[in-house]
Amino acid sequence: MPTAAPAETTATGGSQLSRPLVLLMALAAGVSVANLYYSQPLLDLIGRDLHIASGAVGILVTVTQLGYAAGLLFVLPLGDLLERRRLIVGMTLATAVALVLTAFAQNEAWLLVMLLIVGLLSVVAQVVVPLAAALASDDDRGSVVGTVMSGLLIGILLARTLAGLLAEVGGWRSVYLVAAALVLLLAAGLWRGLPDSPPTVRTSYGGLLGSVARLVRTEPILRRRMLYGALNFAQFSVLWTAITGLLSGSPYHYSEGVIGLFGLAGVAGALAAPLIGRLADGGHQLYASVGAALLFLVSWALLAGGRASLIALLIGVVLLDLACQSLQVTNQSRIYSLAGDARARVNAAYMTAYFVGGAAGSWVATRVASTYHWSGVCLLGAGLGVVLLAAVVVGESSLRRLTPRTT
Repeated sequence: MPTAAPAETTATGGSQLSRPLVLLMALAAGVSVANLYYSQPLLDLIGRDLHIASGAVGILVTVTQLGYAAGLLFVLPLGDLLERRRLIVGMTLATAVALVLTAFAQNEAWLLVMLLIVGLLSVVAQVVVPLAAALASDDDRGSVVGTVMSGLLIGILLARTLAGLLAEVGGWRSVYLVAAALVLLLAAGLWRGLPDSPPTVRTSYGGLLGSVARLVRTEPILRRRMLYGALNFAQFSVLWTAITGLLSGSPYHYSEGVIGLFGLAGVAGALAAPLIGRLADGGHQLYASVGAALLFLVSWALLAGGRASLIALLIGVVLLDLACQSLQVTNQSRIYSLAGDARARVNAAYMTAYFVGGAAGSWVATRVASTYHWSGVCLLGAGLGVVLLAAVVVGESSLRRLTPRTT
């Protein structure tokens, strides 16, 4: 893997990142977060191989997500306390070991423990994002974050496709062995490419965790963006939880391999993230946020016609992923400007809310789909879109009214 050029420090104390380094961090985010999603298309294969009951095999996904949630709360804040280059590389190497042990799991208990650890360590993707924001200058922070977040979302979208294709050739264990090899290559590239990044605070671990709660309590912008993020990822999860049922049933009857390819449609939306980042850099975060909320509503209108029209379904998928990525980049660009020495802790608070929203969206979507089918799913998504639009309009308007009295 080629060595990325280091960041160049500017006279103002910011940093002008080289393009190869930004792309390396985008790759790191995508490869790391993909580890959370490999198991989803493999559940039937794993269940048959390890003799796990079909009604219980879904716990594999739940355990991985629980590990990730624990990592957001207890590991991610370490990005402010420890030297981040060593933290990122160390977690990446540990992830490779966990993936190999996952591939050789001989029973359900072994697999559950390893997937929990994989989920915990996969938060390295969220350590990379605030590091990119810290290395970027104020003028290009949104663009840099947008590029890195594109890598992350592409990793989420393509993980299922890659897992399905590899499993057809070499079985489910091959997926985790290939993932381990990718992570090892990534660790080598990160060790050579990332610049040293010293800790930003000196405190105890307990004090570090306590400061996360204090940031939530004292930063209204952070609280609002946490709400937007939760509603954002809830809609993303509603779509990708329920779309498998639509595509596998009438009128499409697609195979799992074909369904996995729908992740490629979402990549088109993810690739637009750097453009949104530049919009945020230009001070247009309000317009970017409102535009993303409106785009969600347009996408759900198109998706509602997806039962009868494949074209409407595909366009709806692209637009929803574009809306998701646009709001995510705008949110993170905004919160990283709040406290320069607390970006990892700010990200920990934000991503915890983001993850909770996604988990809730998946849970509700499963139940709505079983009773009200695809039309009910689209109404659920549109309802969340309306709530998001109202929250953005009311929230940002109130902040704009308060700004003159607080500056």
